[in-house]
Amino acid sequence: MGTRGAIGVMHGDKAKVIYCHWDSYLEGVGRILFEHYDSPKANHLVALGGISSLDKNIEIPEGVEHTFDNPAKGITVFYGRDRGEEGNEYTVCHSDEEMYEHFDWCEYFYIMRDGVWYVSQGAGTEWKELAVALAELDIEKAEDALPDESVLIKQLVGV
Repeated sequence: MGTRGAIGVMHGDKAKVIYCHWDSYLEGVGRILFEHYDSPKANHLVALGGISSLDKNIEIPEGVEHTFDNPAKGITVFYGRDRGEEGNEYTVCHSDEEMYEHFDWCEYFYIMRDGVWYVSQGAGTEWKELAVALAELDIEKAEDALPDESVLIKQLVGV
């Protein structure tokens, strides 16, 4: 089962938002958006409509075979462009509530506002700068990788 998300770009007081089916958690879509999608590229992404999976690149290089069923490594998979589906255009939302309601099956929400990515886990949660959310996740993972205190004490006393 996919971790579903919504990805949008603010334009004044409204957002153009698309659906993303796979890997919308912070370490997946969040990290890719933060590391590879500036404002022009984010606008290009949203303009092409809903996606099955996000990757570092949007464009298909000449000579590269890329389809919905056989995606090329590193290229985003779109429902419209790559599977020929209709009805996957972006949705214009005029408020967070409208976006949460329209994409109520999504677990993560990403919005670019003034060139900065933000993330929310839906209605009732605060928007957080994506850079901060990813840094907190990295710290949490680093802490989880540390041995617990009892192991360190045993090592220090030679037990």
